[in-house]
Amino acid sequence: MAESYLVVGGSSDIALILVSDLVEQGKQVTILARDSSRVEHLSNSGVSVIIGDALNSADLQSAIETAKENGNGSIAGAAHLVGSILVKPPHALKVEDFEEVIRTNLTSAFLSLSLICKSMLRSGGGRLVFTSSVAGSLGLVNHEAIAAAKGGIEAMVRSSAATYAQRNIRVNAVAPGLTETRLGSAFLRSDAIREAAVSMIPMKRINQPEEVATSIRWLLTEAPDNFTGQVLNLDGGMANVRN
Repeated sequence: MAESYLVVGGSSDIALILVSDLVEQGKQVTILARDSSRVEHLSNSGVSVIIGDALNSADLQSAIETAKENGNGSIAGAAHLVGSILVKPPHALKVEDFEEVIRTNLTSAFLSLSLICKSMLRSGGGRLVFTSSVAGSLGLVNHEAIAAAKGGIEAMVRSSAATYAQRNIRVNAVAPGLTETRLGSAFLRSDAIREAAVSMIPMKRINQPEEVATSIRWLLTEAPDNFTGQVLNLDGGMANVRN
């Protein structure tokens, strides 16, 4: 039986590419997604589609159980691609909006970590990949809310990698810079904004979603077994390079 993989947040641009790549590799894929209109076609490819909310324990558990059934009782890997972006200075940001960013990005990631690891502990291990952002490690203007959420994800990844290191569970993250997706479209809506964004990137170009999806797939299926607790910076050198 083919290995089974779970994608939480399966209707995002990057998730759709990742799912397609995994299917092409002959993997069994289950997704949890909120937007049925963007994923209904996947059923024709043999993907198990669960419509629900990543912050709803019952919905997430349903997706986990389906992925386990598809994998003869085990999940080889899971990716969490639920996220949002809110860019505002603290003095103009309501506490409720800040908490929503934390809930959407960090709380949903923790719920996936908790429930998926519980399943993987029973079946002998697996791999998890979470999505951070360049804002998680680099101070960017007006990014306080998303920086707090993504910085929390990176810290959680390192801690959980330590917790499960001897239980054959590998936990890593990708941290993309600005990417050509629906989520990133607000930053790319005008030539002036695009040029300003590109000027901050050493490689002087915006990420393509295929690059992020390929990196996640590598972490899920091909990365060395001792690769854990790492954050892959997919930002054209923005976090670590000056030119």
